[in-house]
Amino acid sequence: MTGNIETEEAIASPCINICKMDIVSALCQGCFRTRGEIAAWRQASNDERLQILAAVEKRRSAHDPYGSAAGGGLDELRGECER
Repeated sequence: MTGNIETEEAIASPCINICKMDIVSALCQGCFRTRGEIAAWRQASNDERLQILAAVEKRRSAHDPYGSAAGGGLDELRGECER
């Protein structure tokens, strides 16, 4: 069963306003989402958003195994991007 975004607090987008797709990986260089995940985000339930965020975290870890990309204030840069 999926959640209802209108009746529960929506999970924030991982967008950090660095919206540029990498040609090789086909991932956003800022948030590590695919085009499909970006497009689906607005209508996704919280359960679906959590699945996307889990996939993003795996990609981020694979890209930067020492965590420097995930550390140091990215929450402050997070935008309201719903793309």
